[in-house]
Amino acid sequence: MDFETTAEIPIPKDPLERVIGQEEAVNISRIVSSQKRHLLMVGAPGTGKSMIARAIASLLPPPTHEVSVLHNIERPERPILSVRTSKMLEMEKGEKEKEWGESVHPADVPSFVSERLGFRCRRCGDLSTPRALYCTSCGADKHPQKYSPFGDLLPSNDQRDGRVHAVRIDEDGEEEPIIYEKTDDDRIRKLTHSDFKKRAAAKVKKLRKVIVSLSRPNFVQVVGNNETELLGDVRHDPYGSHPEIGTPAYLRVTAGAIHEAHEGVLYVDEMTTLGDAQKYLLTAMQDRNFLITGRNPSSAGSTVRVESVPCDFILVGAMNINDLPSLSPALRSRIRGSGYEIVLNTNMEDTPSNQEKMAQFVAQEIQMDGRIPHATADAFGKILEESRKICRATDNKSGLTLRLRVLSGIIKLAGDFASLNESEFIDSAHMGQAIKQAKSAEEQLEEKYGNIWSAGLADYGARSKKGSETA
Repeated sequence: MDFETTAEIPIPKDPLERVIGQEEAVNISRIVSSQKRHLLMVGAPGTGKSMIARAIASLLPPPTHEVSVLHNIERPERPILSVRTSKMLEMEKGEKEKEWGESVHPADVPSFVSERLGFRCRRCGDLSTPRALYCTSCGADKHPQKYSPFGDLLPSNDQRDGRVHAVRIDEDGEEEPIIYEKTDDDRIRKLTHSDFKKRAAAKVKKLRKVIVSLSRPNFVQVVGNNETELLGDVRHDPYGSHPEIGTPAYLRVTAGAIHEAHEGVLYVDEMTTLGDAQKYLLTAMQDRNFLITGRNPSSAGSTVRVESVPCDFILVGAMNINDLPSLSPALRSRIRGSGYEIVLNTNMEDTPSNQEKMAQFVAQEIQMDGRIPHATADAFGKILEESRKICRATDNKSGLTLRLRVLSGIIKLAGDFASLNESEFIDSAHMGQAIKQAKSAEEQLEEKYGNIWSAGLADYGARSKKGSETA
């Protein structure tokens, strides 16, 4: 190996080239990312399954769709689904908000209107800002609630919303509703009934909750059997969608992992832990959309439904070999019908080229950790020898192990020892100390007691002695 320290080893920019010893899986992963196929990886822990899944996600283009729900005035329990592209969002940012109706001076409206809105004094008739509590000319109180004995407790509708309703006679002699409102610039906005309805409809479109952001990551991971996390939910509100004290239904909608992974990768680690949720995952993969509703039948959210929420994702699943029989046959068939199954390697031949890959792995781990120094060539030799030992112990063959999580732990331990000693590099002594420290609890028990059975007897005896002393 022609290097003095691992700092000299170049790290590939392509994330898939950083995967060690899984050439077949890397080739298939490139197809998966370009053709939008599914992938099931079967292999021992620590062989790089999550690393491959993240690499696939990094090769995908950024998401182009934002998913949100809108308030539905007619049926609040059925929020309206809205999917907007990045181009649509850019166009909406550039649009200027339309001003409905006509902005007029307080002197140009009927006197009772300007009085109720707080512009005109009832005593002297002079105009002033509605923010002034008293008339600047005569000092009279301008607010009409003071003329009621209950005005302090029950303010009128005009004071609550700054709005006065009136009626005018049009050219045909028919009555036409007119609405007057205060504006922030001390003027009055005059709206016809038609203007008011159009503005209300425009405001409804702004009653929106974004459930899947455009700036979301391409990689979403799911672990464990949690239907709410996977499929989404509608939060419970004890007041339901009560217009005064409740939370509107659209604000309680929460997207699941399948929706957040839209246009990206949904990585399911230990797929068999999904249990019955596997059938829902299958439906989402087939239809590329899945509804969001309350998962608890006794929740107020169970009556709320958002249909056909998009979830067009790439499924990358991972599992151990022994768990294969527990995977749903239908889900497995779907993966194989539109994707690949692959068994990951647990070891590779001990050749010079593979030794170089192992050196690259060490350099990558040190760089990713960011808190430990690089290793010398002698220290790498220790890691190489430990890799051979693990391969013989676990796979009963000569070669280099690809159960890299164990080696990663040893490298970090050695780096911690080097940092503690303020060493510039990880040397062979640090690596040897780390290899000894990284032994499993079972290995440590065997060294101390000869075998695990003897360790159990010793522990039982110690507890029995302590119990008798206490008694």
